[in-house]
Amino acid sequence: MITYFCRLVLIWMITSIGLASPTPIDAQGDADSCPPMPNIIAGELTEMTLQSGGITRSYYVYLPASYDATVHVPLVLAFHGFAQGALGLANYSGWEAIAEQNGFVLVYPQGTGVLPRWESGLFAPQRQRVDDVAFVRDMIAHISQMLCIDTTRVYANGLSNGGGMSYRLACELSDHITAIGGVAGAYTDLPDGCQPNRPVPVIIFHGTADTIVPYNGSDDGFFLLPSLEDFVLSWAERNGCDLSAPEMMPQVGDVSMIRYTACDEDADVVFYTIHGGGHTWPGATITRLSDRFGGYVTQDISASATMWAFFSQYTLGN
Repeated sequence: MITYFCRLVLIWMITSIGLASPTPIDAQGDADSCPPMPNIIAGELTEMTLQSGGITRSYYVYLPASYDATVHVPLVLAFHGFAQGALGLANYSGWEAIAEQNGFVLVYPQGTGVLPRWESGLFAPQRQRVDDVAFVRDMIAHISQMLCIDTTRVYANGLSNGGGMSYRLACELSDHITAIGGVAGAYTDLPDGCQPNRPVPVIIFHGTADTIVPYNGSDDGFFLLPSLEDFVLSWAERNGCDLSAPEMMPQVGDVSMIRYTACDEDADVVFYTIHGGGHTWPGATITRLSDRFGGYVTQDISASATMWAFFSQYTLGN
């Protein structure tokens, strides 16, 4: 059997044809506390660097045209898949259009390594090279020093290994991350388990024909991946949702949905099944042959637009 790692390397082979360390994140302040307008061109991706864990890390920031340096706005973090890189997800997910329509700041963080990856818990603890949870904490602080960010509305999402990273942030950084989303996510047990400080709203998308991260889970001797239905149910249970009567949306086109409600702190858990969908981003912009390598890409739903509609319901501390 081809291992999960080998399958990810195959994807990479095809898809590849500073400032000082930030201070801790402050609580949400008034508009007078916002930094002045930065030297960042709205409507373009701008690469930024920072020091975290003794090394230089980077991310790409996108300011919508409506950005006002006196108004606190939400922040959306979008984590790329294994070997994909930040710009790979930027060219694929369509998040920029959603940022323009809704006025939030968008950031694509960059993983580490020749095949850029996230230490999401997927890889053995003894092979963890960097502390990516600390990097995200530092990055949020760094961004907040430059931009007028509402630190009660910071949302994380990602593809594959990036979806797994969002899951880890929900478990270990729930005091900073308001809600998370995962697309074709590679979720696995974390070394210290998952013990968020609060119920974290979660929205998940996964294709039934995903051969990289199988919908029904897998154990190829290298990675142990859960059934997506079991994984979502475990989140609903963790959030104290009513498991007896979830909302159901029958299949329409390629898409069906289950939503667990009546959760603690109204932290709903939503799961979209993409019938026949591959290891892909629903509604993705298809511009290259390699965009279809992961399988079928449905256009019956936009993962980015749907995630934002979900995220925008939630504010940290409310």
